[in-house]
Amino acid sequence: MAIVFGYLGFNKTFKKFGEVPTPITQTIQCETRLSENQSFFSVYITDRAVAEAVLNLLCNDSVVKRQFGDVEVRIGHSDLDTFRYINHGVSDLALIKSNIVEAFVADQIYGYEAVATYPDYQAYFIALREKPQITKEYLLGQRIGILDYPSSRSGHIIPKTVFNSLGLTENTVTLSYYNSHQELRNALRAGEVDIISSYWDHADNETLSKNYITPIDDTVTGMRWYLKMQTQNTDLKCAIQTMIKNLAASQSKGYYKRVELLEDCLE
Repeated sequence: MAIVFGYLGFNKTFKKFGEVPTPITQTIQCETRLSENQSFFSVYITDRAVAEAVLNLLCNDSVVKRQFGDVEVRIGHSDLDTFRYINHGVSDLALIKSNIVEAFVADQIYGYEAVATYPDYQAYFIALREKPQITKEYLLGQRIGILDYPSSRSGHIIPKTVFNSLGLTENTVTLSYYNSHQELRNALRAGEVDIISSYWDHADNETLSKNYITPIDDTVTGMRWYLKMQTQNTDLKCAIQTMIKNLAASQSKGYYKRVELLEDCLE
């Protein structure tokens, strides 16, 4: 599989197709070390809000405290970040798509095992007051919000594929880049953009209308939690699945609330 690596900036910027943003990789850690143990538990996530919630849960987990001296959560912002931390087996735990693990053969080389999965979904163009059309004439001049992360299918890859298929270029489409799907929705409701590319969440029924969404691709594979299991560390696996369940329970609504544990060791 050919993988194209691009850099994306963390701060929200307004860019056209050809621009290459400055890469910024962030790492967050527990406020204090968990123990004198020199080993640290490395996590890779691309959603900052999820990363902060996960860090808090892991820093307070008794199994993690017993086995590691600290937790490092790396917040990825580009395909190069994903390559660095997954292809090289740096991360102990990662929230990524299955095609990434398969492309890098990371399950066979490093023992990455899927421990939980989120639902598959569909990508849409979403507007506030009219149903978007997938035509060159309609999209010309529209302000379109997409994700500032090139591995996101619904928020980045699929809309750019649509633009290219219609012959739209950086000179004819102005894109506004945002850091999360929630930021996309906030920008749409605030009138910063005319259209966003994202998935449809049940919670969207409260603030947006299904009459103004247009599907732009077939089903997209959901995110998965992968844990490096080179040893049969069942205590750690159970602790991670507990963390994932607690993360879901802490979500009042949204995609990360709907998780399924795989080979649930908590049963």
